[in-house]
Amino acid sequence: MTTAEATRTIAADGGAAMKPLGIDRLGVFGMPPVEFVTLAADLGCTSVGIGLSPTPRYNPDGHPDWSLRDDPALRRETIAACRDRGVAIGIVEGFAVMPDRDPRDFAADLDRVAELGCDRINVVSLGKDMAQAIDGFAALAELAAKRELAVSAEMGSLGPLDRTAPALEIARVVNAANFSLLIDSMHFFRLGNTLADLAALDPALIGYVQLADAPWTPRFDSYIEEAMFERMIPGQGELPLREFLALVPENVTVSLEIPLRSLAEQGLGARERTRRCVEAARKLWS
Repeated sequence: MTTAEATRTIAADGGAAMKPLGIDRLGVFGMPPVEFVTLAADLGCTSVGIGLSPTPRYNPDGHPDWSLRDDPALRRETIAACRDRGVAIGIVEGFAVMPDRDPRDFAADLDRVAELGCDRINVVSLGKDMAQAIDGFAALAELAAKRELAVSAEMGSLGPLDRTAPALEIARVVNAANFSLLIDSMHFFRLGNTLADLAALDPALIGYVQLADAPWTPRFDSYIEEAMFERMIPGQGELPLREFLALVPENVTVSLEIPLRSLAEQGLGARERTRRCVEAARKLWS
């Protein structure tokens, strides 16, 4: 099931006035995919953003280990859960352009993405070299196109896609119909981009949006620690999220990427943490 099909399913069930909203994996800290799909459906969300295996290192909710890469039965169960609950897999993460890594190594993972019925991957560039990023993105876009998959490169701090100017240059040189940008609200603003920069982008270049709030001033010594473990519920930080959402094209998935380690350590479970984020995000559209 695609994201568009999931949206139509919710509308048919009486949710036509509800803006489609997804949930991405950072906030559920390794929740298995079937349980994740069920949670999204229960909260009225149309899609999930997943990986083929759990995010490492942090598992406050005690989830069992799992692998969509290595477990065919789990892939079948995930596909069935998406179909039965009207939830799409909006994006699959875990793809990176990096030195000494041949993009062709991801071929089997791309096959798994297609098997799961997802039509988009998130790719990041590790390293600031523009030529490396361009070559890697172009190679992945070609591999993905053979499987009818889109590639959205995430603007972030680890590679050269921190500001819109280099992102536009990379997209121009890659020049692939299935290549676009993934814009994460925290990364976008904290790395110095503005609402005017977003408004100036060709809407066709925006492939996927991740939503989280944050203060303007970092709360941790490490930006990565803040991004991976402790963002803020929409409306509790300082980012102009309402104006940001107004500039997102209607056909683009908006998905919550809001890890809340402090609440997890207080004993608040994944369902309640996510519910708070979903309800706060919906208020931004009201």
